[in-house]
Amino acid sequence: MTVKPLHDRVLIKVVEETKTASGIIIPDGAKDKPTEGEIVAVGSGYRLPDGSVRALEVKAGDKVLFDKWGGSEVKVDGNEYLVMKEEKIIGILQ
Repeated sequence: MTVKPLHDRVLIKVVEETKTASGIIIPDGAKDKPTEGEIVAVGSGYRLPDGSVRALEVKAGDKVLFDKWGGSEVKVDGNEYLVMKEEKIIGILQ
């Protein structure tokens, strides 16, 4: 099954780190909500008041930073994703 986000929403595959940069393993209960992920799919764009559509700035494959509590968790074919509006994305990692 595939998911096609609508309008200005994106589908993000969350990247979860289980170790700190120095190699310390973090137990599941101590982890913060992830804030980094990879865009899997994007919607058609943001509808402007005049009815036109502005394309999203992110695209599938972009690695992004996002607000901790910015999206809705969904499970598709056993994989966990976040669906959120583009405005909740803080930046694109390069």
